[in-house]
Amino acid sequence: MLDLSTDTVLVTGAAGWLGQGFLHALSNGLPDCERFSQPQPALTIRALVMPGQEGAVTAVCPRAEVVIGDLTNLQDCRRFCANAQQAILFHLAGMIHPRRTREFYAVNVGGTQNLLAAAQEAGVRRAVVMSSNSPIGCNPHLDHRFDEASPYQPYMGYGRSKVLMEQQVKAVQAAGQIETVIIRAPWFYGPFQPPRQTLFFRMIRDGAVPIVGGGENRRSMAYLDNLSQGMLLAALTPAANGQIYWIADVRPYTMNEIVTTIERLLETEFGQVCKHTRLRLPGIVSKIAWLCDWSIQSLGFYQQKIHVLSEMNKTIACSIEKARRDLGYAPTVALEEGMRRSLRWLMAASPSVLNGD
Repeated sequence: MLDLSTDTVLVTGAAGWLGQGFLHALSNGLPDCERFSQPQPALTIRALVMPGQEGAVTAVCPRAEVVIGDLTNLQDCRRFCANAQQAILFHLAGMIHPRRTREFYAVNVGGTQNLLAAAQEAGVRRAVVMSSNSPIGCNPHLDHRFDEASPYQPYMGYGRSKVLMEQQVKAVQAAGQIETVIIRAPWFYGPFQPPRQTLFFRMIRDGAVPIVGGGENRRSMAYLDNLSQGMLLAALTPAANGQIYWIADVRPYTMNEIVTTIERLLETEFGQVCKHTRLRLPGIVSKIAWLCDWSIQSLGFYQQKIHVLSEMNKTIACSIEKARRDLGYAPTVALEEGMRRSLRWLMAASPSVLNGD
């Protein structure tokens, strides 16, 4: 049974994809992880959400204590952390796809600064802070794997904002007023997915998904329950204090494997007729997209589709050996089963969603 040695947890980003998955784990346990298979009884779960997002939280965790507020407002962060002595904070909120690049820094940097200041004032015991692969950038070749000693090579504005965020967390850690753990998560997947992931599934079914280059570039991915296990272990392990951990599935997957796996599941288990074609593009397309992305972001703007296309031929892969060694992290769900569960959730939530309804 889960036992966090506290009566209260605080969760930012609770209405998002990762946040909803983590709330579900806190409320229901992780069925594939024996240690956390049962939730902690009477755990107070406090969730910070933006106005209008309350329903996404209460649908997953009806007993959650919802606080309406904005990370960029210090007083909202103080209200969220009030009376939370010895609580554990899971900071999952972040700006990933903004309209303007300044939003990266306002939320990911300024918001984190406000939150950690409020958490220290309130006497929160430990903050588990979600970072990304983006501060470390892209691997130099197919067989390379990042580890926790890999140097910063941030990818565009989002990556730079996460470098600054990590540096803030390290400074707070050095001050000794609160324990911190940084989690670096790659591309994650699972239930509660946003429309952009559903569009990805639809493009695969319709034979319109782009494969840039040969499709053998590798991507580390993290199924939500695996990622939730890693976050809980980071909260519970005394020696994790002050550390950084990559949390992902056991191994990276090639882009070809990712697309083929989803296509097979769509057709054989979910009644979708797939075209079995790919939009094959030369590697230079991602290079051109990178130049366009760089130019757009240099002007202070952001275009999601161009940014995603710029990464499509990149290898972004990590090693989870440190998390295995220090935390006892043992991911139990791999790509095929994770995507099966994702599609099962999607079809149950809205059977016609893949048709664009």
